[in-house]
Amino acid sequence: IRLAAENERHLGALPRQAGRFKEAPVVEFVFLLSEKWHLDQSARYQAVEILERFMIKQVEQMFKSSREARKSGEQGQGKGWSSRKDAICETFVLRLVSCIQLASKLSLHYTIVNSDTALKFLQSLKYSYTKQELLESELAILKALHFQINVSTPLTYVELLLEVLGHNGCLLPVKPLHEMCMHVLDFSYLTRDAIYDTLLKIAIENSTPSQLQVAKFLAVKEDFMLLAVGIISTSAFILNPKHWNQVVEHLNCITGITSQSILEFSYAVLTHIIGSTTP
Repeated sequence: IRLAAENERHLGALPRQAGRFKEAPVVEFVFLLSEKWHLDQSARYQAVEILERFMIKQVEQMFKSSREARKSGEQGQGKGWSSRKDAICETFVLRLVSCIQLASKLSLHYTIVNSDTALKFLQSLKYSYTKQELLESELAILKALHFQINVSTPLTYVELLLEVLGHNGCLLPVKPLHEMCMHVLDFSYLTRDAIYDTLLKIAIENSTPSQLQVAKFLAVKEDFMLLAVGIISTSAFILNPKHWNQVVEHLNCITGITSQSILEFSYAVLTHIIGSTTP
């Protein structure tokens, strides 16, 4: 109930830029670096969410500064906008590394990425940051997000729903289902745009959605509860199609998300897993 309420609040306050910093190359960078540093799976999802929220704050601040400059009639507005944009681009890799560092510190019993490890990696990419700059980068992210970095990720929703399924007597063993969910969740993050593009076309029954339909679909793309039930449903189908209907019924009863919506999400994900539109 708490997670469902949190999800509703999240969807009710979505910025227009939501999802812009979850593009496949960025997510892949975070995942590979998290794997290189032997981080827990939860850390990689936390890092993506922290980076997304921080970058949106930066973009919003850039727009705000530009607006204020226009109102005050400052000279060289175009140059100011360009310099702010360049500054964000130039520090992007540093911010990404800092987000992974912060995510690693949220689970104290797992590997923590210290400054030496982060600096060594940045130096391998020919960046010449200092420890002080690295600490300042972490602090800048914390301040921008008002130190609220420990938020629920889609993994949180998946694992909680799996616990409820196990408690309710789901016929599929939860352990192998959890393992499959981790693979499918990774895949869904890395092919996010393609999956949701397919889902949108299924929902509107049209292969050429309008700009308004795409804009309205943003809430669907950012719905962590829908993503979680879709991941579990898809994983259940892959493991044992015979028990798939029961899993979908359970998920429908637990979350209130319709069986049709769950089916459509699973179809969209499976379409991209197998690379075919065959039902």
